[in-house]
Parts: sequence; structure tokens; C-alpha cells
Amino acid sequence: MTDIPKEKKLNVLFRLEPGCLGPKGIDLIEEFCDFANYKISESPFATYLFVPRFDKALPEWEYKINARNLSNEKVESYLAIFSQVRSQFEEGLEEQVTEYIEIYLNRQ
Repeated sequence: MTDIPKEKKLNVLFRLEPGCLGPKGIDLIEEFCDFANYKISESPFATYLFVPRFDKALPEWEYKINARNLSNEKVESYLAIFSQVRSQFEEGLEEQVTEYIEIYLNRQ
């Protein structure tokens, strides 16, 4: 599969709870997000950005294309083009984050 132009890629913003890093997560989450952003590779159809979730009013997941927010239906339609199911796509990214947490915490 060839890469699609950046302006047509799905931009995935994943807000991570400080608690995912344990009791000291509040002190580690910003550095961890930098670490995870450095480690993650773009997919042919998506880019990823991990940020701390300090405001519970903000959604955990946010999807955009070319700075435009997408509805859940549009996200699912977009992912279907690439034979992806949203729940499985998110689970896969969550598993990747879990691996990064293990690597990160073992470096501490």
C-alpha cells in the first residue's frame, strides 16, 4: 500500500490518563507522551499523537482529517476503506501504548 498525502491521513489524538503509569503517573505522563510520540510510526493512512488527559471533559480519542473533526460514523467509514474496524484499531493502538509503558517504566 502506498502512503496517501498527509492532508488526507487520519489524525488520531489519543489522550492518556496519568494513572496508566501507576501512582507516580501525574509526574511522568508528559515525558511518557513525548517518548511514545517518538516511538510510534505513522501508518500508511494515519498519524498519531499522544497527549496527557488532564481534563476529563475532553474525549479520550479524537479523529481529524486536515484539521476537521470527524464524527464517529465518518471515522468508521474512513477506517473501513483500509479494512479496519474502529474497536480493533483502537485496541491495537492501546496494546502499542501498553508496550511503550513497559519499555518506558523499565528505563526509570
